[in-house]
Amino acid sequence: MNVIVTDSPEQAFQCAADMITDEIRRSPTPVLGLATGRTMENIYQILVQKHEIGALDFSGTTSFNLDEYVDLAPTDPNSYHHYMQDHLFAHVNMQANRAHVPNGIAPDLEVECTRYEAAIHAAGGIDLQLLGIGETGHIGFNEPPSAFDSRTRVVHLDEVTRRQNSGMFGNDPDRVPPRALTMGVGTILDARRLVLVAVGEGKAAIVNEALNGPISETVSASAIRLHDNATIILDKAAASDWKRTTR
Repeated sequence: MNVIVTDSPEQAFQCAADMITDEIRRSPTPVLGLATGRTMENIYQILVQKHEIGALDFSGTTSFNLDEYVDLAPTDPNSYHHYMQDHLFAHVNMQANRAHVPNGIAPDLEVECTRYEAAIHAAGGIDLQLLGIGETGHIGFNEPPSAFDSRTRVVHLDEVTRRQNSGMFGNDPDRVPPRALTMGVGTILDARRLVLVAVGEGKAAIVNEALNGPISETVSASAIRLHDNATIILDKAAASDWKRTTR
């Protein structure tokens, strides 16, 4: 596990965007695992800027998003389908049939989860998986406890997570859907490379727990320490507790 600490959030975003850029340039048909959230918006903005100046070609790229809310249509402005269109897909030359997000309104959600796993496998697996970390220590929507061999499935969201995500829902946690589809921890660990990004003092405690606490299903992000090729990108604020613990 490689931990990179940057002086500012902007440098952390740039570092992650550069790693994704390198992955896209390395292979004619890269497969990316993508995430959502405020941190990711900044990373995607950099990637879009690279594309707009002709420095990055997405035409051969395939992507799989980590998760999606149950019962939100792709056209719903709060869906992750809509988020990805707004922040990345509509601004780059990725083919629409290569951009995958779980279908939260599928008639049979279990079948959808199985289909999503099969699609990842058919694409050859994920080359680079981008991750954030939630207040509960979740990656994707793998709320505690989540088995480290779990696969794409339907999950119930913790009240802490619903509160954390309520900004897109008028700051009303009750409007945040209580269920979601998420790649499992095992699905995430199957990626050939993991890149987790966290910025801000609000992430410091859970980052420290994930990186220095027990490797435990109660903190799903701790599973990344089991991966052979994981990079953690933190700004100074997010790394503050971790640095104090490891001096």
